[in-house]
Amino acid sequence: MRVVGKVGAIGAVAAAVLVMAGCGSGDDSEADTTTTAKATTSAAAQPQSAAQTQSKGRECTADDIKVDGAFGKAPTITIPDDCDAPKTLITKDLTPGSGPGAQAGQKLTMNYSLITWSDKKKLDSSFDRGEPFTLTLGAGEVIKGWDQGLVGVQQGARRLLIVPPDLGYGAGGRGMKPYETLVFVTDAVKVG
Repeated sequence: MRVVGKVGAIGAVAAAVLVMAGCGSGDDSEADTTTTAKATTSAAAQPQSAAQTQSKGRECTADDIKVDGAFGKAPTITIPDDCDAPKTLITKDLTPGSGPGAQAGQKLTMNYSLITWSDKKKLDSSFDRGEPFTLTLGAGEVIKGWDQGLVGVQQGARRLLIVPPDLGYGAGGRGMKPYETLVFVTDAVKVG
């Protein structure tokens, strides 16, 4: 019961501040300061991406990410400093494959390398272990960014995946900072 009362009191104060700011008087400086302080407090309470800093003015695209290395070899991935992490899933085939594209329910054997956006460091690589990873596409065995981003991949393709936090590990875990954007370079060793 005490929590409900406190929430109601906070809501009433917030409503009063908004009404006062909206009505205005000849001197808006006090209302502007109050509104700005409230907005700052509200923004501070929101979860932030590990990579979220001051905006650089544009979101990165797949073409901004530099990937060196051929299919079957561990890639070198370079994330630029002059653009922001994308907010949506981005996929791009860097090397074309052949045969039918992967569909939900199919087995895939993949090699991958993972770089975290915020610190631009390699977090994991099946290439380094010399052991590809097997999954069933769309079965929820992997992050949503993989289940969605690998649809249509062909055997022999090298595909870049830029995975936003909501399709990755969200609040964190598995060695990742909270709300991390993930950059994968994947090789489709076997489809089907």
